[in-house]
Amino acid sequence: MMKTLQTLTLALVFSVFALASVHAQNTAPDKENILYIDTKNGRIAIKLRPDLAPGHVKRVKKLAREGFYDGIVFHRVLDGFMAQTGDPQGTGAGGSKYPDLKAEFSSEPFRRGTIGAARTGDPNSANSQFFIVLKASPHLNGQYTVWGEVIRGMDRVDAIKKGDRRQNGKVSNPDKMLKVTVAADVKDHSVLKEPASR
Repeated sequence: MMKTLQTLTLALVFSVFALASVHAQNTAPDKENILYIDTKNGRIAIKLRPDLAPGHVKRVKKLAREGFYDGIVFHRVLDGFMAQTGDPQGTGAGGSKYPDLKAEFSSEPFRRGTIGAARTGDPNSANSQFFIVLKASPHLNGQYTVWGEVIRGMDRVDAIKKGDRRQNGKVSNPDKMLKVTVAADVKDHSVLKEPASR
């Protein structure tokens, strides 16, 4: 009887460990769909959302892997609203060599940390530029493509140099993205051990 109880107890312990291991594997971040932005204040980790905007995510990953975003400035930053980047000209008028993207609007709301694709008045004009929302901005909902969300390092987004509100957020001597990488392509993932951003 005692031996049977010990065997059952051991079996239960092993089952718990096995379930915990499976759970850990299932909750491990998908590094192919995490983007790292290195800034002078540290690394920002973004969860990409191919479930919402597969075309935009594909483009962002392609540009990151080509080194396109490295050194590009945050040319427009409005305190309490958003930080915009992704223009190689640093003016808000530039883009990549690739064609513009079709809009992939969704019902995903613009919360603090949401990433949106910047565009002109034409809904199908997004290319390489994007913005990070600094606080909930419901007036953007359904008007811009959401392709990601900051999951670590939102304090580093908050620290990006702000622009002049009288000049629509234009930044003099702006901060830049030092390097942008897909997490699957690098070895250092220490940022993912930090507390989740809010």
